[in-house]
Amino acid sequence: MNVKPATAKISSLALKHNLQVIKEKAPHSKIIAVVKANAYGHGVVFVSSALESMVDCFAVARLEEALSLRSNGIIKPILLLEGFFDEKDLPIIAVNNIETVVHNREQLEALKRAVVPSPIKVWLKIDTGMHRLGVSLDEVDYFYQELKKLPQIQPHLGFVSHFSRADELDSDYTQVQLDRFLQATKNKEGDRTIAASGGILFWPEAHLDCIRPGIIMYGISPTDTVGAEFGLIPVMNLTSSLLAVREHKKGEPVGYGGIWTSPKDTKIGVVAIGYGDGYPRDVPEGTPVYLNGRIVPIVGRVSMDMLTVDLGADSQDKVGDEVILWGKELPIETVAKYSGILSYELITKLTPRVITEYVD
Repeated sequence: MNVKPATAKISSLALKHNLQVIKEKAPHSKIIAVVKANAYGHGVVFVSSALESMVDCFAVARLEEALSLRSNGIIKPILLLEGFFDEKDLPIIAVNNIETVVHNREQLEALKRAVVPSPIKVWLKIDTGMHRLGVSLDEVDYFYQELKKLPQIQPHLGFVSHFSRADELDSDYTQVQLDRFLQATKNKEGDRTIAASGGILFWPEAHLDCIRPGIIMYGISPTDTVGAEFGLIPVMNLTSSLLAVREHKKGEPVGYGGIWTSPKDTKIGVVAIGYGDGYPRDVPEGTPVYLNGRIVPIVGRVSMDMLTVDLGADSQDKVGDEVILWGKELPIETVAKYSGILSYELITKLTPRVITEYVD
């Protein structure tokens, strides 16, 4: 008996393959690799180390993420996508060669007051229609002129915006946002970036100076399709093992609340993974897992440490057999479609209890 609990197997070969696919789609753009949220659950230090020679910059959401990369030997520029939260952080940002977005007046005023050991690279965030972060279109010239005056920042600004509907190919809103961005940055010196994963795949005219691959770098599609349709390979294979195989009678329930009752005699497999590992508790009956060359459905409620699957009466599965929750054999996009939970959320919710194995 050899039962291996929840394990995320992370492939550097798949990661590098996906980045090469991305480069082929935007051969003239610099690459800002997005590794926020622990590299979308894949391990930020591993991912950044594997890709450092292939990218121009990394992007994270928080300063703590950037400092973690620096403390682990990453030397490429790092961009704070949400900017700095506290002006006391500006000297730390300068010393560590961290770049920052500026998206509001409070940040601008903090930069004016700042005493920093060396000038900071700043990217002006422009709100072209997401209406989340960024200066309004009629404020761009003001911010540009004010920032250009400051000795605290490097003379060459960058410009950044974000699409809100790049995965909706029948919508003209992405083109509207792109046109606004190009108009707002017209006759202004500096690199421009607006294309994240959806923009990279579907809007080549938006590639501009820099692209920001996120979810596609990990082999996952930003749409309802699967990453393989774009030549991508899943970087993560989430696996566990059968903890038990049980004979189960027709009419008997399984798990908390008895929400599923078997319509026939069958065998139930108990898998060593649950919401304590980050697998969602409320996935519906029929959500698939992959076992011994076939799909089997989840039945009953997911517990903290276990979930149950209907193996079928004639199954030959044994305790210790590997179960794939998502990966190459079962795309995470398929699990997302069944569960109603975005792929982004599925991969970033995994808890530290999941064993991480870096392969290749």
